Amino acid sequence: MAEKKFRWIDSDMHLAEPGDLWAEHMDPKYRDVYRTYTKTDNSFNSLLRAASDLRPVKEIPQAGVATLERPESENHTPIKEQHYVDFAPYVAPDGARILPDGQIRAMEREGIDAAILFPTVGGRGWREAPPDVSLALAKAYNSWLYDFCSYDPKRLKLNALVPLLDVEGGVAELRRAVTELGATGISPGSSRSDVYLDDPRFEPFWAEAERLDVALTFHGSFQLHLSERYRGREVFSHATGRGIEHALAFMELMFGGVFERHPNLRFVFLEAGATWVLYWLFRLEEEWEHYRREFPEVDRNVRMRPVDYWKRQCWSGVEIEEWTLPAVISTIGDDNLVISSDFPHFDSAFPHASESFTQLAGVSDESKRKIMFDNCQRLYKLYDL
Repeated sequence: MAEKKFRWIDSDMHLAEPGDLWAEHMDPKYRDVYRTYTKTDNSFNSLLRAASDLRPVKEIPQAGVATLERPESENHTPIKEQHYVDFAPYVAPDGARILPDGQIRAMEREGIDAAILFPTVGGRGWREAPPDVSLALAKAYNSWLYDFCSYDPKRLKLNALVPLLDVEGGVAELRRAVTELGATGISPGSSRSDVYLDDPRFEPFWAEAERLDVALTFHGSFQLHLSERYRGREVFSHATGRGIEHALAFMELMFGGVFERHPNLRFVFLEAGATWVLYWLFRLEEEWEHYRREFPEVDRNVRMRPVDYWKRQCWSGVEIEEWTLPAVISTIGDDNLVISSDFPHFDSAFPHASESFTQLAGVSDESKRKIMFDNCQRLYKLYDL
């Protein structure tokens, strides 16, 4: 087990689910079509494969655009395979998934007290599918994850997927996830090109989430329009996905008045670091100052400085080795920052995430303690830990 200098609630730990996790819980109406969107079956191994593996590396929409090609040398070992040896002690005998007991043992290795669990395989398809199929996929995943977390519900915490486009169905699933499944967080399907978070249609969703007092978690992988722009160029699409998506989500929620109308909602933006927050708060404050004089809606929806909305109800994940973190803390403080191991993804720092973060230069032990435990406890309201 890693040296345990601080208690740790992992704000964003991932799963290695079976490739057809939906089958048992899927609405029979969609059992013949859902694989069209998930593009997986029981042979899929999320520890060794990624979405990009399902399309040719050289597939580029624009002629003449340079790309990166995977080396074909026999001496080249993909990073996923290099890292797999670190995950192997926790993987099920089939070599393709991690069962609840393996998840707990991995947490012990990193010194993690509790973890909010996010999908790997389970995140496939629900953002791209039509609204009814998207909701069915999310409901089946949430039910599967409830069974998974039931192994040790005090340490394994459910973050549910709830798409927005079917508002009535989404509100019902939001309610079920919190009141029946015990969800500590809810991920709206926000990276779709046809979802704008400031759309008035979604007001019942925000109101119900506020009533239920549950955290709203933003953790996309690829903005759909960016994945189309950079199809086949994984470095480009992965680099832009979360950071751009989070900035857009915050802007829509703020200028759309969601923060103003629902001051008790809590939002967290995960797995893109926190440094983007500094620039974006500065940029949006400039926009707000100029446009509120021109547009009454902006003045009505945004009554405070963007940084004040941030401090009141937003959190950001930080990266294990985010060397710019001291600048973030000196500018907006350390009360709204959380951290994740990102286990078991190929680019995670496991099994040295805790060690790496506790040794990060320029950040006090008091700030590290808050980021690893106190802030996440407050975000997700895990006061029984």
